Amino acid sequence: MKKILLFRNDRLGEFLLIIPALRALKETFKCWLTVVVNPYLQELAHCVPEIDEVFIWEMRKHKLKDIFAFSHLLGQKNFNTAIIMNPTKEAHLISFLARIPARVGYNRKWGFLLNKKIPDRKDLGLKHEVEYNLELVSLIGAKTEDKSLKINVPPDKLREAKEMLHSQGIYDSYIVIHPFTSYPPKQWPLERFLEVIKDTSIKINIVVIGGKENIFYQEQFKNLSRQKQVAVLIGKTDLLQLAGILSGAKCLISNDSGPVHLASAMGTRCIVLFDNSVPSRSPSRWRPWGEGHIVIQKPDIRQITVEEVHTALKSFLE
Repeated sequence: MKKILLFRNDRLGEFLLIIPALRALKETFKCWLTVVVNPYLQELAHCVPEIDEVFIWEMRKHKLKDIFAFSHLLGQKNFNTAIIMNPTKEAHLISFLARIPARVGYNRKWGFLLNKKIPDRKDLGLKHEVEYNLELVSLIGAKTEDKSLKINVPPDKLREAKEMLHSQGIYDSYIVIHPFTSYPPKQWPLERFLEVIKDTSIKINIVVIGGKENIFYQEQFKNLSRQKQVAVLIGKTDLLQLAGILSGAKCLISNDSGPVHLASAMGTRCIVLFDNSVPSRSPSRWRPWGEGHIVIQKPDIRQITVEEVHTALKSFLE
C-alpha cells in the first residue's frame, strides 16, 4: 500500500480546508494517510474519515535534536510521499532527512529540498484555499469529485454540547456569534456585535463563542437581553464540543476565522464579515466553503453596518 505523509500543522481553518485534498489522495491511491498537525487539532484530526494516523508537530521553532528525532521516527515508517501543505523550513528538512522519496510542496522556505513543487501564488487570492490544496495534490495525480468538508464528531461530544447548552438555558432554536479574530484588520468592532445581540427584533436565542484568549471579554456579553436567552460560552468548549454546538445552530455570524470553516464542515450556514482590501485574506480565498452562506465584504471591515448584518440574519431566519 502506498503510504503518504502530509503536513498541515498550523490553524483550525487551514486544517479543515485540506479535507477534499485528503479525499483525493485516498480515492486515487487507496493509501495509508498520516497527517501531521498542531497539538490542539489532534482530537479533531481523528474525526476526519480520510485520516488513518495522526502525528503531532507544534507550529514553533524546534531544537535541532528534536528535528532529527522526528525525522528518524518518520524514516522508520517507510513513507512513499510527503506533501507539505503549509511550507516551513522544518517540514521540508524533516521530509528530506526522513528520506521520503517523493517530496511535494511549494517552492519557498527551503523549497530546494523538495523534488515536486509549484510556485506559491496563494497571496494573489485567485482561488479558494480548497482549490489551492487540490491543485497541490494534483501534482502527483490525485483527484476527487467530492469536494465537500466532512467530519465525524463522536456522539458523546455531541451530547456534551447539548448538555452545555441546556445548562445555559438553551433548549430550542439558537444562532451562534463568534465576535473575535486573531488579526485586528479582520475584526468587526465588538460594540457592533453587541448591538446585533441586543436587537429586540431578533427573537431567537444566541450563543456567544470564543477561545480561552477571549475570556477577558465575556462579561460584556452577559445580561444583554430579556427577550431571549444569551449563553456566553467563551473559553468553555473544546473543539469537538464547539462542533456540536455549531451543528445545531440556525447559523453562525462571525469574522473570518476558524469556527467559520468548522461550521461549514458541520453543515451550518454562515454569515461572514470580510475586509477584502488584501487579496491573500479576501473571501475569494477564505469564504465559507459550500452553498447557502452569506459573505458581507468591504475594503475596510468597519464599513460594514449593523443593518447589513441584521438583513442577512433575518433572511436566514425567515
